[in-house]
Amino acid sequence: MESPLLHDWNEVQPLTADLTRPSRVELNDETLRDGLQSPSVRQPTIAEKEAFVRLLPALGIGSANIGYPGASEQAYGDVVRLARLIRDEHLPVSPNCAGRTHQADIMPMVRAQQETGVPIQAALFIGSSPIRQWVEGWTLERLLHTIDEAVGLATREGLEVMFVTEDTTRARPADIEAMYGAAADAGAKRFCVADTVGHATPSGTQRLVQFVKASLERRGVTPEIDWHGHRDRGLDVINSLAALAAGATRVHACAAGIGERVGNAAMDTVLVNLVMLGWLDQDLSTLAEYCRLAVEMTRSELPRNYPVMGEDAFATSTGVHAAAVAKAYQKGDQWLADRVYSSVPAALVGRRQAIKIGPMSGRSNAEFWLKDHGVEATPERLAAVLGLAKATDHVLTDAEILATIGQLQHSASV
Repeated sequence: MESPLLHDWNEVQPLTADLTRPSRVELNDETLRDGLQSPSVRQPTIAEKEAFVRLLPALGIGSANIGYPGASEQAYGDVVRLARLIRDEHLPVSPNCAGRTHQADIMPMVRAQQETGVPIQAALFIGSSPIRQWVEGWTLERLLHTIDEAVGLATREGLEVMFVTEDTTRARPADIEAMYGAAADAGAKRFCVADTVGHATPSGTQRLVQFVKASLERRGVTPEIDWHGHRDRGLDVINSLAALAAGATRVHACAAGIGERVGNAAMDTVLVNLVMLGWLDQDLSTLAEYCRLAVEMTRSELPRNYPVMGEDAFATSTGVHAAAVAKAYQKGDQWLADRVYSSVPAALVGRRQAIKIGPMSGRSNAEFWLKDHGVEATPERLAAVLGLAKATDHVLTDAEILATIGQLQHSASV
């Protein structure tokens, strides 16, 4: 039921989306801004931030939010350092910075651009949903006046503006049209649709993106539309794909899905899906390093069963599954081994299938593990390792297996 404080773009249409291949796909990394708004992360050092930015070009990530310079002098200093890094090392990364539609946030971006000589896109955001308007006591007229003043100021000061409406996925159509129209009239070049609270479904995403695109085109604007998604309902990746299929040209995401509350769209999983859909031709061999650094520098944790990048993503200990993978390896066929029990090829991201030994394992698991670790698979070793596995309640660690083999050898020598 429609609420006076929420407009639901998910209604009417079914959950599914039409994933027509987009004509263009661009990626904007939000790890160093929105990702750091997670309530449980550590703030990285500037050296860690620099190392992270250096990884983006190898993954085809062409733009990045490098911070919120209006937040503090330290935040401003980090933005300047990162802009200089991009300039001095000729990195093909276009920087942008977040800020409110307020002079106090806009002028630090102007200073940073002037100080470094690096074009910095201003991602100016303002709330748009009726629930936010009611809480803040805003009127639409006040919002439109604020947008006109802020976007106009940034444009006059030489900043390119990406206008962002917060909570767009719960905003009224008439308000959205008026706000994007005001931003376009004031000089904004990009228009970001934000699923700030992770509310959208794929079909709702597409209806909204198409609406924004059409409303701007009616004003004579050829819009560049961004999609900024969160993962509160676990629909972050499919919504990013749906937005691109509906006409967005760039999507925002964070490494390992870090971010406020349950996080932002996961850049790593978005990338894997873009490549597997054939929407992006990109080498992902450095994806593991990208995720590793993001997790380490923020002191985050990556669940073992996290898609593609989790420790267990390409591991199996079940006898039937492991036997099939082992047989594929015995045929000398990496392609086959990567797909017989996996939809995502491990080699796509520089990894390989792993066979573990546990209570549900069979002889093929033990044989494969021993041979893979350069240990002769004698009947005695196979029996000892499988005997231990069947008597435990967990998958054996490498250390446990090697210790068992060591004990067997010690007993034989006594």
